[in-house]
This record gives sequence, C-alpha cells and structure tokens, in this order.
Amino acid sequence: MHRLESPDGSGWLDRLGKIGLPEREAANVGGPTMTDHRVTEAADGTILFDAARTAQVDHDWFSPGYWEDRGLLRSQAGGRGGVSLIDTPAGEAVLRHYRRGGMVAALLGDRYLFTGKARTRSQREFRLLMELQRRGLPVAPPLAARYVRRGLRYSADLVTLRIPDAVTLAERVGDAAFNETLAGQVGELVARFHREGAWHADLNAHNILVNGDGLHLIDFDKGRLRSPSTRWRKANLARLKRSLVKVGVRESGDTFDAELWPALLAAYERSYVR
Repeated sequence: MHRLESPDGSGWLDRLGKIGLPEREAANVGGPTMTDHRVTEAADGTILFDAARTAQVDHDWFSPGYWEDRGLLRSQAGGRGGVSLIDTPAGEAVLRHYRRGGMVAALLGDRYLFTGKARTRSQREFRLLMELQRRGLPVAPPLAARYVRRGLRYSADLVTLRIPDAVTLAERVGDAAFNETLAGQVGELVARFHREGAWHADLNAHNILVNGDGLHLIDFDKGRLRSPSTRWRKANLARLKRSLVKVGVRESGDTFDAELWPALLAAYERSYVR
C-alpha cells in the first residue's frame, strides 16, 4: 500500500492492491482484486473511484451544479434519489444521490446512520458493481462513490457510466414491444445474475435496460451476493412479475399470463442450469 498526497492537499490517496466487498460478502466471493482503484479520504468522508477510467475524482464530481456551470449537465431528474446525466472525462455518466423513500423520507431525507465506511450505501454498491463487472455481468460500470459524514449520519452519492442508447423494459412494455423474444431475453438476464448469487433488492421493469448490445441490470442499491436458494430466486422473479403487471403488461391482452411469462420462466430455467 502506497500513501500518496491528493492533488488538492485535502486528503490522501491509498493505492490499494485489494479492495473487497464488505467482510461477510467477500467471504462468499474470495475477495475481488482491484488494482486500479483508489480512495481519497478526508476527515468527513471518503471517495472511492476507478483510477483505470479517470485519474482523479474530487467532491465537485458529486455536485450537479459543478457540471451545469461547465455546460456538462445533460439532464436532471427528481425522484427519490436525485439523478443527473453528466459528461465526465471518462464518458457520459449517471450521478445518483441516495435518498430515502416512504414515510421516513420526511424525517431523514438523504441521511443514513453511519456504522462504518465499508457499510455505507455508496461504497457497498460500488464494490458490488465492480465484482459483478469482474464476473462479466452486464451492469453499469461504476466510476466513483462518495459518502460525507456529519456526526452519526452520512449522505452518499454514486457515479456510474451511462449505458448508451438504452430504454427501460417498462418503456418497451409501454410501446407494446414486450414479445416472446424479449421475455426470453429477460429470463436469461435474470438467470445469469442468479447463477452468480447476485440478488437485486428491487428487480423491476425500470431497472432492466435494453439497447443494441442486449440487456443490462442497473441500480444495485442494497443488493448483495447470496448463497444459492430457490426461495430468494423465486421471490425475486415474483417481484419482477408484479412490476411488469404494474407497468401495464396485461393491458394488451391475455398473452402475458398464457405466453409471455411462461416464456420468460422457461428461458430462465434453461439459462440457470447451464
């Protein structure tokens, strides 16, 4: 481990020969080696970034205003987690600010209880994405993650590369383009992740992207690697089915239950047992 001064003098960089997943998860995957990743630490937080894609990341990266001032903010959306499309030196990327949902959002907003830097939402998702990418799974490559600590609580952000020319599965459903072929591709996609023990906490039609290269799974907040289990795999698929129904897959007729969902499950089973 080499200790290097950060360019702005605000913290320091550790060149890490190995950055694993949180301890309990690393035990399941053998602790992935990440030789091109760096950490910038300061008194109030940490930035973790992929040095193979960008030479340096500072706190400005996580401010939509910074990119807007330079004409590099492509779009910005609200929602539970504020999402901005930005033009970074590493390419077009998605900046997401972690924000709570539900009733607790009114009280805590974007604040989370700090129980250790390895357990922060941003670092956990960054490390998980790196491991999934290492295994060849189609995810959005992570660029940088940050948390900022304030007393017992922290806020967090994540930057991932944008998957180009992609639409969500929900949009394909809305365009009446969810056919048997696409259903089979979705089944194969989910099976690939499940074979690796990758559990997505919010498997829904908005988190599956479709482009010319195939299908991709995004937003692994609270996701993790688990031991194989029929129970959680079935629950994950059931969540996806509820999402498809919610976005209107049954509105075009009765083919979903009779043809499309069975095609998805058949492709899933074939792919899972390979």
